[in-house]
Amino acid sequence: MNAESALLRFARSGGLPPFSAIVADDVDGTVDTLLAELQQGVSALEASLSAASSYDDVVEALASLTEPIERAWGVVSHLMGVRNAPPLRAAQQRNQPKVVAAMMALAQSEPITKALQGIKDASSFSSLSPARRRIVESKLLDAKLSGFGLEGAQKERFNAIQQELSELSTRFSNNVLDATKAWSLVLQRAEDVDGLPASWKAMAAAAAREHAGDDDAQKAATAEAGPWRLSLDFPSFSPFMRYATRRDLREKAYKAYLARASELDGGAHDNRPLIGRILELRQEKAKLLGFKSFAEVSLAQKMAPSTSAVHRLLDELRAASLPVAREELTELSRLAGFEVKHWDVEFYSEKLREQRYAFSEEELRQYLPFPAVLDGLFDVVRRLFDIEVEEATTTVERWHDDVRYFRVMRDGREVAAFFLDPYARPADKRGGAWMDDCVTRRRLPDGGVRLPVAYLVCNQPPPVGDQPSLLPFRDVETLFHEFGHGLQHMLSTVDDVDASGIRGVEWDAVELPSQFMENWCTHRATLMGFARHVDTGEPLPEDLFEKMKAAKTFRAASVMMRQLMFATVDLNLHEGDLGGKSAFDVQREVAKENAVLPVLDEDRFLCSFSHIFAGGYACGYYSYKWAEVLSADAFGAFEDEGVDDASTLGRVGARFRDTVLALGGSVHPGEVFRQFRGRDPSTAALLRHAGLSPAR
Repeated sequence: MNAESALLRFARSGGLPPFSAIVADDVDGTVDTLLAELQQGVSALEASLSAASSYDDVVEALASLTEPIERAWGVVSHLMGVRNAPPLRAAQQRNQPKVVAAMMALAQSEPITKALQGIKDASSFSSLSPARRRIVESKLLDAKLSGFGLEGAQKERFNAIQQELSELSTRFSNNVLDATKAWSLVLQRAEDVDGLPASWKAMAAAAAREHAGDDDAQKAATAEAGPWRLSLDFPSFSPFMRYATRRDLREKAYKAYLARASELDGGAHDNRPLIGRILELRQEKAKLLGFKSFAEVSLAQKMAPSTSAVHRLLDELRAASLPVAREELTELSRLAGFEVKHWDVEFYSEKLREQRYAFSEEELRQYLPFPAVLDGLFDVVRRLFDIEVEEATTTVERWHDDVRYFRVMRDGREVAAFFLDPYARPADKRGGAWMDDCVTRRRLPDGGVRLPVAYLVCNQPPPVGDQPSLLPFRDVETLFHEFGHGLQHMLSTVDDVDASGIRGVEWDAVELPSQFMENWCTHRATLMGFARHVDTGEPLPEDLFEKMKAAKTFRAASVMMRQLMFATVDLNLHEGDLGGKSAFDVQREVAKENAVLPVLDEDRFLCSFSHIFAGGYACGYYSYKWAEVLSADAFGAFEDEGVDDASTLGRVGARFRDTVLALGGSVHPGEVFRQFRGRDPSTAALLRHAGLSPAR
């Protein structure tokens, strides 16, 4: 490797990543060089520490030492999500064990941990800022959960578990991506796509042309005549389940989606053995650390005080939702004229929605072209938080032509920036949507402040021909959701890097700003301000808005129960030894009390449940509901004071900005919420918004 590779230069100097110059061949040498430099620097730091070491001597010095490898590995991980290719994947897999080992050694460093404990035990600890006290306490907890204090064989076993879990997580994610890409169905006849909107046909015909190979018919595919390519990528799969009249094809697609990454899709990407091994290793890890279960390990770093507190919340929401969800299913069967199956739910839900509210999702999409939605998002954050978002006029390097770069301004000065990658690219981009940090805010040695930069990634339908991307309403909510995460990263006022933005925020509170932003998608002034017909530019008709507003709680209980099902499965998988049961046995047991339709024999959903097996949500999926309670109650503050009053938006918005968005991980999230709301959170607003409790 060239010692001056672009990746190595970026890691050492910072700034924005030079995406086009980062190549897989440079990863090995860069990681080796940076890890060697890290080890040398840590050895020198450990030798310099004493009982009198200050916060800057330990924490700030450590942050400076780790930033180069964090930069390099961060951009490699980012490109794995948005520009995945075999050479990069191989390089990532080769180097991940080395990076994990280095981070574990750092967390287990006896001189550093003793120095941190000395800072906490010193009389001067109380004079540190709240952010710095939280950082010290968090690092001590991290050390404990990273195996500090283990000796000999126990320590060796713990480290081996961490390495294997990291590798299994990567394999799980890659298997889901590969399995999703591997399945497709080329539809040849008009009856195969009966009921599907023109926008889907255009997208599917374009996909057929893109994957034509030597097939002349697919090379010439048109929206009107086909052929059309159906895939398991969500912008293709989801509308097909909602609109396709061919019940047999819906069943085929649904079962293929459920079978991803299992033995049922051919077995080349089977995640079943990985699931069992991951759960086994997590439980063993917990026991080594002195906990009864991995659930206890997970909650040690979360806002929820115990698994019993989580179960109480889930039980409260279940009691309000399950009877209504059962009624909702009966209603669909009544409409269909037979007992609906899993592959019928979306189709007849859409039929019922159209019948009850006299509009379709496809009709609404025509008023949600992406450029207008984006302008509307930027307008609402201007009104709420007194910031301006403007696209960069200078050239900033991007990883794909679809990617755009924006600056966030306040009082005429730049305070942050973000990359936005909006469209699905099934060939090399993983599904879902996420926000990640590119650059984190930090006070620099010269007294200046390094401004934060975020990655915002979505997977909405791409433009087709001259027509812009038309967003299903759920994609509008997703865009607002991810921007909420971005706001907490970008509007942080914390200068200590370990508590800046979303860093240091308890996992079950980190969804608060993202879910809060979703509320504005159905706020009348906000939605009516940006919803414009793609062809005519006419605003969203008043009657269509009223129908959409009325439909907001449509099948809300079923949606609630789906999330409660996932959260309960996750908890039960991690609350102790499974006693010989498989993860799929647990799923079926939980379904008896949470699912309104029985689990299919072919159900292998857990094989693609990346949130808990390849993401950060292991024994944390409940966080969505925990944080949704917080976010609904936070929006309730605007409702209480006048959500349609401009002065209220500015006043309450400023309070939200200066607490929830600004304080990051510097203050416990319970205290942050109390500073904003003036009290502890309540479930009342969430149930009211879902139509599951009487209106005020």
